[in-house]
Formats: sequence, C-alpha cells, structure tokens
Amino acid sequence: MSGKGFKGLGQHAQGTVQDAANSLGQAAQQAMNQTTEAGQKVVDQACKLAQDGIDKATGQAANTVSDLEKKLGLKK
Repeated sequence: MSGKGFKGLGQHAQGTVQDAANSLGQAAQQAMNQTTEAGQKVVDQACKLAQDGIDKATGQAANTVSDLEKKLGLKK
C-alpha cells in the first residue's frame, strides 16, 4: 500500500474515532441531564411532602389550641 493509502486510512480512522467520541460525549451529556432532572423531581417531591406535613401539623396544632381555649373558657 502506498503512503497515500495509509494516510487516507489514518484520516478515516481518525474521523471514526472523533465521531465515536462525539457520540459518547452526547450520550454522557444526555445521561447527566436526565439524572439532574430526576434529582430535581425527587427534591421537588420531598419539599411538597414536607410542606404537606407542616400544613397538616399546623392545622392540628391550631385545632388543639382552639379546643384547649374552649375547655378553659377562654373562647366560645
């Protein structure tokens, strides 16, 4: 094979390796984006559950205080 043929083969191989590297980079970026989105959903859900729990506890505490005020005659 002539030197010209090896050069062409080398360029083709280099292009193939570059394409593979680009594809791998894109796949890694997509995986990172999906992981970030999934993590954000988990954080959002946790915050919602915490807020719901706080709201429920606050409501129960208000009812308890109101009942206590009624029992003590402070409120009708």
